[in-house]
Amino acid sequence: MRVDGVSISPRRVASRTLLYVILLAVAAIIIMPLAYAILSGFRTTGQIAAQPLAWPDPWVFDNYTTILRSDTFWRSFGNSVLIAALTTTLTVIVSSLAAFALARIRFRGNAAVFNIFALGLLFPLAVAILPLFLLLHDLGLQNSPWGIVLPQVAFAIPISIIILRPFFRSIPAELEDAARIDGCSSFGFFWRVLLPLSRPALATVSVLAIVTTWNAFLLPLIILNGADQWTLPLGVMNFSTQYVSDQARILAFTVVALVPAVLFYAFAERQLVGGLTSGAVKG
Repeated sequence: MRVDGVSISPRRVASRTLLYVILLAVAAIIIMPLAYAILSGFRTTGQIAAQPLAWPDPWVFDNYTTILRSDTFWRSFGNSVLIAALTTTLTVIVSSLAAFALARIRFRGNAAVFNIFALGLLFPLAVAILPLFLLLHDLGLQNSPWGIVLPQVAFAIPISIIILRPFFRSIPAELEDAARIDGCSSFGFFWRVLLPLSRPALATVSVLAIVTTWNAFLLPLIILNGADQWTLPLGVMNFSTQYVSDQARILAFTVVALVPAVLFYAFAERQLVGGLTSGAVKG
């Protein structure tokens, strides 16, 4: 087979076709439940029960407008934004400083310290939830946003350091020498030179921290007792409990809760993929 004057073997055509079919199947598996939830939010529960897979006819907008006018939704939304912003800010600050020390400063035990951070990836939050709950209770952080922020930062630091360290190590030593000749201290080089050059990696760390924190469920469920402190995942759970018989409204609430994270990921996807691939190449 020839395409634009280039010969392509039948085996290559078959393998590429199979790859496209698999990718389309995976995309359909991911998109179809989301599309079903969005369209079902424009229907009534009676319509869903009668024809689960039918197109909205007529379109019902009350489910979405009621949720967007709800104080409960916006309170949960504000709590999620606050916790995500604090978690991301602290994660970037702490992990970038730690990665700088591990990447640019030579000291005995450097590799051992990095390996300890890497071992943090082996401990999921669910394993540590009981001792973490007891610790936060003793510290008086139960039912406080900081009871969510600090553990989320701690669990985000290992992967953040693994992403940032290769970027920091890839910066030529000549730049650091030139900065020192110009009078830059170690922190000045870190702040004025290293961080601006590592924006893709910092963006990757920020995206991962925001998306992980936004979707967190178990830790807020354990730590936050008052409804006025709940994040959006807990708001969805509470809403589905109150309106257990109204499937259309539950689906609408779930879709609205997902929209901010999906939009943010869509806008930051290029930075996320670029940061991960560049880090893999440089590492």
